[in-house]
Amino acid sequence: MKRLVNSIILLSVAFGAQASFADECSVKVEAGDALSYSLASIEIPASCTDAVIEFKHTGNLPAAVMGHNWVLAKTSDLQAIQNDGNAAGAAGGYLKSGDARVVAATEIIGGGESTSVTFATDALKSGDAYSFFCTVMSHSVVMKGSISLKG
Repeated sequence: MKRLVNSIILLSVAFGAQASFADECSVKVEAGDALSYSLASIEIPASCTDAVIEFKHTGNLPAAVMGHNWVLAKTSDLQAIQNDGNAAGAAGGYLKSGDARVVAATEIIGGGESTSVTFATDALKSGDAYSFFCTVMSHSVVMKGSISLKG
């Protein structure tokens, strides 16, 4: 009986550690009807193989009026991605189709909606600066932040 109890305890600790590890690799980001994200910077533990961005629009306005997305790319590519996004317009989701410079991106969401995106952290190359930003109607002018691996 003691052996069974010890096994249960060990399994509980192992599953708890796994859940904790998973939580460290997931980041919650919000944006509302104003032009700002809830975070100005994101640090993802280097131990994470994949990272998950859980993106929620906390506002009330629909996507057609005040939609937002969450896009990840090298900081040096931000303006060019935004320019191409502007050319794509609403019909193209404010992103150039198949843009290889984009590491990860969510769909555009409006008030009360949520979405998520998962990306491999090895896409973030050492020595390069990365940003997250919103490409909807040039929101990236003010809606942007930095993202990096820590540890």
